[in-house]
Amino acid sequence: MNFEHSNKTKELISLVSSFIEDKIKPREQDYIESMESFRESGNPWQVPEVLYDLKKEAREHGLWNFSLTGELGYGLSNLEFAPLAEMMGVGWTSEVFNSSAPDAGNMEVLDKYGSDYQKERWLKPLLNGEIRSAFAMTEPNVASSDATNISSSIIREGDEYVINGEKWWTSGFGRPDCEFLIFMGVSNPDAPKHQRQSQIIIPRDADGISLERMLTVYGSDHAPNGHAHLIFENVRVPVENMILGEGRGFEIAQGRLGPGRLHHW
Repeated sequence: MNFEHSNKTKELISLVSSFIEDKIKPREQDYIESMESFRESGNPWQVPEVLYDLKKEAREHGLWNFSLTGELGYGLSNLEFAPLAEMMGVGWTSEVFNSSAPDAGNMEVLDKYGSDYQKERWLKPLLNGEIRSAFAMTEPNVASSDATNISSSIIREGDEYVINGEKWWTSGFGRPDCEFLIFMGVSNPDAPKHQRQSQIIIPRDADGISLERMLTVYGSDHAPNGHAHLIFENVRVPVENMILGEGRGFEIAQGRLGPGRLHHW
């Protein structure tokens, strides 16, 4: 197999490398000082202005949404994306190019499986870098690295779904501009093993979501993105928020987590 970079990839490597060296690295200290100031104020869950400035500039240069395949993204193969991911996988660099987790995976899900309404309401502002998002799958009481081993529930009542459960390691929830979560839960416990789960969009400000705590990784809170431990108690969302259909959650998880392991930086 030929692993030599295509001309398109070589050009992108040059452009991304130059942007990192000329634009991002000179502003690293600004970012650090902003975060130190936020921590001293007692609220690290704020976004340094320098990040918004750099995102705006990267988008103006067309260096945007590298991780998303298809018409809405750059259309790169995994081989073409790999060297860019390597360069972007340092600190907060990937967000400058709107290619960071969990948004990258959520964009892939909504692009591939979302309805027209969901794409207009949630995907479009994600693609534009106007909002952030979170993904709620992992649970504290079950080994939920197995996507079939989920205990949270998503039950339909009329024109709404009622969500109950407990999630943790919900990355991105600390951001003040995080506006929604993609939530995985059981919608039909009596269905075959791989058809019990569904995935649904929950607005961050929905009634019934409570923050138990923000988790740390090796002592770091990873602010301003963070990893949340959340409780969902009778959270209600419209049926239009169900992604692809009831019982399709494992299918979506497989479609997301496969390429996502390569695209999340």
